[in-house]
Amino acid sequence: MPEKRFDLKERTLNLSKSVIDLCKDNKKDLISKILISQVIRSSSSIGANYREADNAQTKKEFIYRINICRKEAVETMYWLELIEYVQVDIEIEKLIQACKELSLIFVAIIKKAKLVIKT
Repeated sequence: MPEKRFDLKERTLNLSKSVIDLCKDNKKDLISKILISQVIRSSSSIGANYREADNAQTKKEFIYRINICRKEAVETMYWLELIEYVQVDIEIEKLIQACKELSLIFVAIIKKAKLVIKT
């Protein structure tokens, strides 16, 4: 049985697309507009920084970019939780879970990369 491979480029892109789809369908009052702007920025930054990390020229640069990915995933969870608070009629849990999973993946990548540097 072939090993299951997780394509983080695809996964981060799909998260951004899902956040955009969620935001397109939500009400557009002043508070929601601000939250939507923030969540789109942070969610799309995850994928953008992952692609930067994938093209890093040094291990240090790679770790730096992956750490930004982790921080942006955590920030995206924050904005999603606020959107869920403001618009209680929408289901965001799957997106929050996707951010949690990505954050854990990025932590594991950082730990592994730091081990490689030490050896």
